[in-house]
Amino acid sequence: AFSSSFMPWNIPATKVEITVSCRNLLDKDTFSKSDPSCCIYALVLSFLTLPSLFLQFGRTEVIDNTLNPDFVRKYIMDYFFEEKQNLRFDLRLEKPLGGIPGKKCGTIILTAEELSNCRDSAMMQFCANKLDKKDFFGKSDPFMVFFRSNEDGTFTICHKTEVVKNTLNPVWKEFAIPVRALCNGDFDRTIKVEVYDWDRDGSHDFIGDFTTSYRELARGQSQFNVYEVSHTLGNGRTVTLLSFSVESEFTFLDYIKGGKKKQGNECSSLPSIGNPSQSTSLHYMNPYQMNAYAMALKAVGEIIQDYDSDKMFPALGFGAKLPPDGRVSHEFPLNGNIENPYCNGIEGILEAYHQSLKTVQLYGPTNFAPIINHVARYAAAVQDGSQYFVLLIITDGVISDMAQTKEAIVNAAKLPMSIIIVGVGQAEFDAMVELDGDDIRVSSRGKLAERDIVQFVPFRDYMDRTGNHVLSMARLAKDVLAEIPDQFISYMKSRGIKPNPAPPPYTPTGHTHHHHTQI
Repeated sequence: AFSSSFMPWNIPATKVEITVSCRNLLDKDTFSKSDPSCCIYALVLSFLTLPSLFLQFGRTEVIDNTLNPDFVRKYIMDYFFEEKQNLRFDLRLEKPLGGIPGKKCGTIILTAEELSNCRDSAMMQFCANKLDKKDFFGKSDPFMVFFRSNEDGTFTICHKTEVVKNTLNPVWKEFAIPVRALCNGDFDRTIKVEVYDWDRDGSHDFIGDFTTSYRELARGQSQFNVYEVSHTLGNGRTVTLLSFSVESEFTFLDYIKGGKKKQGNECSSLPSIGNPSQSTSLHYMNPYQMNAYAMALKAVGEIIQDYDSDKMFPALGFGAKLPPDGRVSHEFPLNGNIENPYCNGIEGILEAYHQSLKTVQLYGPTNFAPIINHVARYAAAVQDGSQYFVLLIITDGVISDMAQTKEAIVNAAKLPMSIIIVGVGQAEFDAMVELDGDDIRVSSRGKLAERDIVQFVPFRDYMDRTGNHVLSMARLAKDVLAEIPDQFISYMKSRGIKPNPAPPPYTPTGHTHHHHTQI
């Protein structure tokens, strides 16, 4: 837990990287060991008279079949000098896990270290030779684990290679690792590499290890980067560095400064639940309060619209009968104009949404694929990095074309676009969670999505218990937009698109006046 009052105007003194490991976890699986992951929450608001408000800001990967996980995924947190945060740079913290009376649930281990400002990534590839045969019926299934040494002499896991099946002479795929994760900017810091033979039951066999440093690795393929991986020298078991290069890591802000246009595409779902004039409908138009659809649209839209240069957004609905003939449509313009579905800003979308409720009849089935494919056609036409599309879907969770939607997402994952899904109402959202793809990547016809481009959140989880809708909307927007920068960067990086140079700072001539540049 991380206890700190969140002050948005504070400037962090530095950043720290949090690594999580666990030991002797309680086994919750019947026929195998547990498959643990870890969520991290931060205290953002604390009142004397109200329950404290915690928000999730990160989650580790899932590690299968182990009670002693060392999670690779890190958490980067702002460190505020002037606030009590219960974190120290030199601290190795072990806390017993509770929750089940009378049982020892295991131990969680947190380590924290100040991060360097290095933004480079090291690209490396390794091979190995004559690794011992560990399998009874076949050859080894080797993989490597990289550890960075810490300031206190301990080691922190920072990368795992893939498992290469059934070979004594593996060649692992080239991989990238941030330099600060590998050595935190200290080129002479020890890097330890352990080599294992993968076992299905989770008890991997240790083959050997070696130590190196970033400075050594940076020499590239040479006699200096051939390593013995056994305590008994001369047996021929070696790991060899095949290639080494350094790439600059660009941030979301680098692209924004360089003028990449982030085009927001807003879409509201209009599921067939009741009459909007009746209070039981999710679309009920209360004259004194926005419904959940409008609140979600306003919360997300008011932030994302500032990244669009003209603030004109196409707004579409789906799942309704349209006048005059009552045909069912799954991609109709909310403003009723097929030739020009664009609305002026978020207020324009809200106005079009309210007008459409008076003219269309909400009707099933609820198909997602047409609306995703609609936006994908726009994104497919602009793949040079000059535009990026964000599709916001607000839905009650009902979906009638799951297979087609998965295929649409897999196809869209190759394009410059992200999909945000906000679920409203009290229905089960299992289908939406599946589309989110955080734990299991979305696939269609045996093909995995190239990137994770879907973020789903249920609106009910963000309703403030005191009825403060402003706070509810702020929390929703924060979580729902959290993954967009990384998704944006993943597309640009996969296509080798670099940010444009930032324009020179504006220097006024004559009298001083304020200058505003739209992105």
